[in-house]
Amino acid sequence: MPKPAAVPGAGLSRLLLGIMTFTTAAAVANLWYNQPLLGLMSAGLRAPLPALGLVPTLTQLGYAAGLLLFVPLGDRLPRRPLVAALLLATSLALAALGGAPTLGWAEAASAAVGAFTVAPQLIVPLAADLAPDARRGQVVGTVMGGLLLGVLAARTVSGFVGHAWGWRAMYGLAAAVSLLLAGLVALTFPHEPPRHREGGYLPMLASLWPLTREEPELVAAALAGAGLFASFSAFWTALTFLLEGAPYHYNPGTIGLFGLLGIGGASIAPLAGRWADRGDPRRTVGRSLTLAALAWLDLALGGHRLAWLILGTVVLDLATQSGHISNQSRIYALRPDARSRLNTVYMVAYFLGGSLGSGAASAAWATAGWTGVSITGVGFILLAAGSHLHRMRQLRRPGPLTRHSM
Repeated sequence: MPKPAAVPGAGLSRLLLGIMTFTTAAAVANLWYNQPLLGLMSAGLRAPLPALGLVPTLTQLGYAAGLLLFVPLGDRLPRRPLVAALLLATSLALAALGGAPTLGWAEAASAAVGAFTVAPQLIVPLAADLAPDARRGQVVGTVMGGLLLGVLAARTVSGFVGHAWGWRAMYGLAAAVSLLLAGLVALTFPHEPPRHREGGYLPMLASLWPLTREEPELVAAALAGAGLFASFSAFWTALTFLLEGAPYHYNPGTIGLFGLLGIGGASIAPLAGRWADRGDPRRTVGRSLTLAALAWLDLALGGHRLAWLILGTVVLDLATQSGHISNQSRIYALRPDARSRLNTVYMVAYFLGGSLGSGAASAAWATAGWTGVSITGVGFILLAAGSHLHRMRQLRRPGPLTRHSM
């Protein structure tokens, strides 16, 4: 029996929203399984541990490529078969990684895992399409909450499975889960007609750049999101260096427990979506930037005091996630027929900001320690705030606003 056609704004059942949220969580986890497993992979592949550093790097580079190559197809092709196909390809890539005989094989398979694990970035716009206008932010926040929980759970699950049964078992299990998810999506996601038929694939990719010129709101959201995630990534990159040294001297297991503090960010995602529904999401972004700046003040002054460090970690995570959800709510309101491409532009900027933040934090730690990292984190927030305030001033100018008012 054919699936019922998806009607934009017609709403979606609690069951379908739950399936979308679970699928997003389980799919995004594939990006983060490798971090606790690198030592086991080094021993299993008989490769030096520093060489295994390319595995997570190539996974992230593959993810960036997948954002550019596959996510825009969501505006051209029905997303149910597209998401199912990506999950099937992810399953095959995970199986190849689990069976990798050499480091080179593992690196290539890791890049493939990253490239195909972009299904969540197609599910989020689909959920936004199906949600009524008045609940779009809440629905996006719910699905994004699942994504954040997937990121958190991935490290814990892979550490446990890897310790008990080995790293290959973890990737075999992940491959089986992705295969089951592909079938679940094919059976439950609604059918929808394509909405962007003109031109071909390459012209559609080329249309990403004009979107940045035609939609100043997209550019403003992308810059604010990139700054927030750069700050966030800088913190989490340098946190391990801080906790390994004085006065903490924590082991990797204890350091990993700090990831559980991110549960607060995941839990606030639906709430941030409701805030975006009830008011201007730009104001929530502004509040998030202010909260992030306060978090960095706490971290800069109290980074060597555990209670202050925990508080700053929670507040920075809350600020980053609430800003991210609000940014996605504002871009999804721009063009219903281009939500996948809008999400591509936003997420590529978001990812590049995170990569820049990680690199800058490593350099800052090497030159100036935690003080340098704190200055770097605040600097990213100030850059994001400057872009945000510029956009807010544009919107307050008298006269009609147009899409080109950059």
